[in-house]
Amino acid sequence: MTHSIDTIFFDVGATLRYVVEDQEFAAEAERQLMELVGSTEEHDAFFARLEKNWKAYRKQAKTCLLDVSEMELWLQYLLPDYPAERVAPHAARLTRLWRDHDGRRVVHEGTLETLRELTRRGYKLGIIANTITETEIPDWMCRDQVADCFKTVILSSKVRLRKPDPAIYLLAARCIGSTPENCAYVGDNPVRDVEGAKAAGFGAMVLFEDAGTADREGKAPTVQPDFRIKSIPELLELFPPRQ
Repeated sequence: MTHSIDTIFFDVGATLRYVVEDQEFAAEAERQLMELVGSTEEHDAFFARLEKNWKAYRKQAKTCLLDVSEMELWLQYLLPDYPAERVAPHAARLTRLWRDHDGRRVVHEGTLETLRELTRRGYKLGIIANTITETEIPDWMCRDQVADCFKTVILSSKVRLRKPDPAIYLLAARCIGSTPENCAYVGDNPVRDVEGAKAAGFGAMVLFEDAGTADREGKAPTVQPDFRIKSIPELLELFPPRQ
């Protein structure tokens, strides 16, 4: 069924990379975040309010399927009562620190080798990801030396469109120069990733069944993936070398 596929798009969070808890790493990120905005609040109170604002934003974004820029995120949603002249210049850094307070992000075993092998096999690779940061994914691609594998990187924080809106998938296909039916999508979310790829008319949807993420949407899937994998290297069994 994958013989017509010439392009493979990937989700990133929980699909190519996952979060490892690291208390020291997270504590340092939180310290730097408070320092950047000049907060004099008690630590727990500050992050409790930040978490509340974050959840409100996430609910809105998932409802309207639109994300905002990093500056808008901090000025309008996360820290609207802090001085804009103090927050705005550090919006990008604040977003990275907010992400880091969850822990360190590392790639799944065999991911880098698989990406390079799929490229060698003649597939065009790209990324379609819901994310609040504009720099973290490109920085990771450069750090792990896989930037040359990806021809198109579509981030919701930059294009505002958000999965499962099929428009973000169609945008990615246009940018990379492929028709939707010749594209495959690899993601871990059985609702958002599957529904979006299917609605966009992608030729194949591969669900990475990562334990702990299957029910996070709180609703049952309405459509099913074409393939299910337990590890990223299994993609090499689905996508043979192209002629």
